[in-house]
Amino acid sequence: METLSLLGVALGFATLSGINLYLTTFLAGMAIRFNWLDLAEKYESLAILANPWIIGVAGALFLLEFFADKIPWLDSSWDAVHTFIRPVGGTLLALAALGEMDPAIAVIAGLLSGGTTLITHATKASSRLLINMSPEPVSNVVASLGEDGVVIAGLGLMVHYRRLAVS
Repeated sequence: METLSLLGVALGFATLSGINLYLTTFLAGMAIRFNWLDLAEKYESLAILANPWIIGVAGALFLLEFFADKIPWLDSSWDAVHTFIRPVGGTLLALAALGEMDPAIAVIAGLLSGGTTLITHATKASSRLLINMSPEPVSNVVASLGEDGVVIAGLGLMVHYRRLAVS
């Protein structure tokens, strides 16, 4: 069961990072820093997310993304740049959640989590391209807020129902 729990958290971070890496990092860091989330011993490697610098940088980048994500076509440009950033960030968060492990398993976990983040990101980015085809700007705002809501709900699911988050 411990392996399944670790996998749920790692793949949860990978998936949510494909949607919004900065919000995922910011909220996880805040939850750890202010003890909204009590880290079990097996998750102690995530304690680094509570570093004030990490929270501050992630929060500032989230604010930047929050506004960029609401403007048609700027959101797609932002996503294009983040095609190279989100998979790396998702992989790093997933590996941090897994902690110390055999190097071969770490490589496999890195490949799986990077692929998971990339698939989620590609789905988000291609959806936003389609949304940008609509002549009104409201759909961008609704889609962006919905994505942020999915990240918040996903983190809540990871915290409270790790096994369910895997399935």
